[in-house]
Amino acid sequence: MMDKNHDYGEAWREMRVSSMTDLILMKLLRIKQIEDNSGSTLISEGVDANYADIINYAVFALIKLEEKKIN
Repeated sequence: MMDKNHDYGEAWREMRVSSMTDLILMKLLRIKQIEDNSGSTLISEGVDANYADIINYAVFALIKLEEKKIN
C-alpha cells in the first residue's frame, strides 16, 4: 500500500469509493483473464500483484468511508 501511495501520491483521496469499487472489479476481471490464459501475461503484472492492488483499493475505500463517518 505504501508503494502504491508513493507512486500515485494521495490521488486516491480524490476518488469516489464507487470508482475504487470499479477498479477492484477490473482487477478481478484481469485475474480471471490471467487464469483463463494459464497464468501467462505479456505485459501486465501477475495474479499476486492484482490481488495486492485489490487489497490496497479496499483499504483506501475503508479509510475514505471511515473519514466520511467522522466528518
